[in-house]
Amino acid sequence: MTDTANPYGAQAHARAMAGTRVESMPTLPASAAPDLPPGVAAEAMIWEETVAPGGYAAKQIDRGARLRLVDLAGDACASMLVFNAERPIERLNVADTLKVQWNAYLGAGKLVLSDMGKVMFSVLADEAETHDAFCGASNLATNAARYGAGDNWGPHPNARDRFSLALAKFGLGRRDIHPCINWFKGVRVEDDGSLTPRHGPFAPGRGLTLRAEMDLIVVFANCPHVLDARPDYSVTPLRVSAWRGPVTPADDPLRTATPEGLRAFLNVEAEYSR
Repeated sequence: MTDTANPYGAQAHARAMAGTRVESMPTLPASAAPDLPPGVAAEAMIWEETVAPGGYAAKQIDRGARLRLVDLAGDACASMLVFNAERPIERLNVADTLKVQWNAYLGAGKLVLSDMGKVMFSVLADEAETHDAFCGASNLATNAARYGAGDNWGPHPNARDRFSLALAKFGLGRRDIHPCINWFKGVRVEDDGSLTPRHGPFAPGRGLTLRAEMDLIVVFANCPHVLDARPDYSVTPLRVSAWRGPVTPADDPLRTATPEGLRAFLNVEAEYSR
């Protein structure tokens, strides 16, 4: 048995762990991903990570990158924050994302908009169709009420505190946590205004593909949905993959689908024409 109390023993133990893999961890380099997205060359990969239940992940990605999320076992909840990588004061605006598109539900063909009228992501493909742009993220109080505890160091971490850990890597803090989008776990608004949860579990392997329309910082927390009424802390691993791709062309059908969406693209393009 290695004596890790001894510096040399600790060094030997650490080096002996090289090559060890667990279910939830980044793949480095991303080009070493064991099963690449269809049609994607290994050298194009920039991010490959499996986010543990209760875990978080964050990455800066370039304009044109494709971002693929997969609900591996059918019970992931990918709560997402997004920032302009060059100027993080610009960030995802959930209210504008919905009202500018005259639609309350996100899915294929929809856009994710910033608080400065620019498109941040386009949704290229959606195999889940159970997403939520209404309810926000869980916090310490909501998790404590449901599970008895909800801090970052216990078995029931909440999404807002996970966001804080991720944002710190980019010099951002709690004041930068804005209303999020929850991918894979949704709600429906009924005629009387009540919310009907759509929290699964669902069939494993459902995916979602986004296209970055500007240089972005993207942050995920994989914690149970804030309205998930199950008494157990129910969440399963989330796979995140990203690869380089071309910038959206002028004749792209998502760019030109609506006058509101076109304006959001033009606002981005004006920034990159400097």
